[in-house]
Amino acid sequence: MRNMWTIASREYKHYFGTPAAYLVAFMLLVILGIIFYANVVGAMLQQFAPGVQIVLGPLVTLLLFATPAITMRLLADEQRLGTMELLLTAPVKDWELVVGKWLGGFLFMLTIIAITLLYPIYLHQIVDPGIDQGLMVSGYLGVILLTAVLTAIGVAVSSLFSNQIAVFFATLGVYLILWLVGLPSQAMGAMGGPLLKYLDLSEQFYSTFFQGIIDLSSVVYFVSLTALALFLGTISVDSRRWR
Repeated sequence: MRNMWTIASREYKHYFGTPAAYLVAFMLLVILGIIFYANVVGAMLQQFAPGVQIVLGPLVTLLLFATPAITMRLLADEQRLGTMELLLTAPVKDWELVVGKWLGGFLFMLTIIAITLLYPIYLHQIVDPGIDQGLMVSGYLGVILLTAVLTAIGVAVSSLFSNQIAVFFATLGVYLILWLVGLPSQAMGAMGGPLLKYLDLSEQFYSTFFQGIIDLSSVVYFVSLTALALFLGTISVDSRRWR
């Protein structure tokens, strides 16, 4: 456990010394701010009170593109620099390496998410009688669980490549598959439709947390998918010992 926290701490601190991480965080916050401003102005012109969904919806979409940029170097960089072999011979278990890398990236993403709270806080001040705080809590809980999954998938994919660009597009491809897998569910009906719908990342977020519902099955889904991605990443790292 100590090794895991050491790796996580090193990765988290590394982001604050990386211009690319600052650029990703800056772009996410700026784009979210522009969308937020446009939605607030539009709501005022149409004379209706906007809810926290005007922050949550765009934030989730932006995370799909920002997270691969944050996670693409976590293990791929170790392979590119040739330090993976040193880590594999060090007294560090494979799962400690993978979970430590994931935790470092996840904590950095949580830092960005925490900054985005400024938008709903400001919205709460300008909307009378204020936004639904229960909806905000459930929505941000869903965002955190979703980010845990996205970061874990990013780490798993990063263990397969040494090229960061390849990791970025491969990770984004996996995200889009999981995000859109539920689309054919209506056409399939009872033959696999409910299963595809359950596996759909967007369905698990938008039908529950986004609506202010904290559903236990959705929580189990996100936690299980995070654990599965970390497990697959650990297997990928372990396989390098035998190459």
